[in-house]
Amino acid sequence: MSAPPAEDLVKQWESEQARLRQQVVEEDTEDWQRSPDFSGLERVGGVDLSFIKGDDVNACAQLVVLSYPELEVLYEDCQMVTLTAPYIAGFLAFRETPFLLDALQRLEKNQPELLPQVVFVDGNGLFHYREFGLACHLGVLSGLPCVGVAKNLLQVQGVYKSEEHQSQIAALQKGGDSFPLTAASGKVLGKALRSSDKSSKPVYVSVGHKISVDTAVRLTHSCCRYRVPEPIRQADCRSREYLRTHFPATDT
Repeated sequence: MSAPPAEDLVKQWESEQARLRQQVVEEDTEDWQRSPDFSGLERVGGVDLSFIKGDDVNACAQLVVLSYPELEVLYEDCQMVTLTAPYIAGFLAFRETPFLLDALQRLEKNQPELLPQVVFVDGNGLFHYREFGLACHLGVLSGLPCVGVAKNLLQVQGVYKSEEHQSQIAALQKGGDSFPLTAASGKVLGKALRSSDKSSKPVYVSVGHKISVDTAVRLTHSCCRYRVPEPIRQADCRSREYLRTHFPATDT
């Protein structure tokens, strides 16, 4: 059976996003989230997909679980996967979520005591065209609290890389400083965060599921040794290292 035309697929995916969007919880649901020092939080997860250069189908899907607050790696799962869904802007989750969900489900089955209490996703959550990015998608389907952390600004819903935006970035004095990413509707979709004193370039934090935006920002900052929060940084480093080791002829 041939794949549906792109327009049909987009309609189908938009409908699926709208259905799942209704299940997103945009507030704190866990006791540890309400604690000033996240008391009770012991395990933070990070997920990432790395591609072989020049190949947008074969990828390394990586899950890591780190201890909190030490940020030492407790568990990692690395699998080569073949992406079957096409890449369409705004629908990245339909390509990547199944493999990241598989990794979480493997962990839950084999070592449930190491299941993360929150997952950091390399991508956006509510800060998305239809307020349902990869972090929301993974959060709703896994049932776990998720935080989206993007390195680049998605210019969406009236948020632009304007002079005003640049001046707001320049005003972030120290690690932990942030400013809201406010849609044309007035809704705060996420925050730009200066994640460490060493890095003047912000990251863009948004709610994925079962966490408030303020808690997501506070938690992201507490998990940063460098610009990118350690769970995502470790997932990215380890997936790239796997590709370098197993596909040495390719540059990742």
